[in-house]
Amino acid sequence: MAKGKVSVVGTGPGSSKYFTRQAVEALEDCDLVIGYRLYVTQVADLVEERGKEIIYSAMGREIDRCRHAVAEACGGRKVALVSGGDPGIYGMAGLLLQVAQDVDQPPEIEVIPGLTAASAAAAVLGAPLTHDFAVLSLSDLLTPWEVIEKRLRAAAEADFVIVLYNPRSKGRAELFEQTRRIILEYRLPENAVGMVRGAGRADEQVWRSTLSAMEPLIDQADMATLVIVGSSKTYWKNDLMITPRGYDL
Repeated sequence: MAKGKVSVVGTGPGSSKYFTRQAVEALEDCDLVIGYRLYVTQVADLVEERGKEIIYSAMGREIDRCRHAVAEACGGRKVALVSGGDPGIYGMAGLLLQVAQDVDQPPEIEVIPGLTAASAAAAVLGAPLTHDFAVLSLSDLLTPWEVIEKRLRAAAEADFVIVLYNPRSKGRAELFEQTRRIILEYRLPENAVGMVRGAGRADEQVWRSTLSAMEPLIDQADMATLVIVGSSKTYWKNDLMITPRGYDL
């Protein structure tokens, strides 16, 4: 039996212009594509016309997706497990590797990087990540809020630029505003903040603000929004968010 393989493919923000050549080659070479419907739809032009078998999966079925991908690869198939952004950053790569550990003879696994939302949103805003930064997800589905808050306070006190994934959902609408208030305990009200929804997509939206002025924008955020809270050195200039690296100009 031919040895199978699982390629965890990062699709970046969703537009095909952001796919890496490695990602395109993996999608072209695979027998089976598995993924959350939104992400698979983003690569449809690479797989549907080539007659690939496609298995769509619902949100919350991440473990099932990984188990299915491993099982199919153990049977000799080449599987592309599609993940949005970069699969190693809040994506499917870690879970797939964990699931594969339970198999006696796991298949070959290849993690193909993609453009993560932090990089995509930062490029839209200017250059806010040119110095040290911390990345946190505000989703408490898999991480208790007490742990998130502890990490948030540490990052705010240390004056990191703070990147927030999953800032707000219908089930936890209050945590984003709570996050803003916590950061304000350590930062000045005029601290620069940028928000980007759908970075790199056709429906991209951008908001430029500060910690004190962003309160009316809280309701605009959702799971597709990326928030970048600047450090004390970050500033807005001509609608560009800039974090100095420290060069003596």
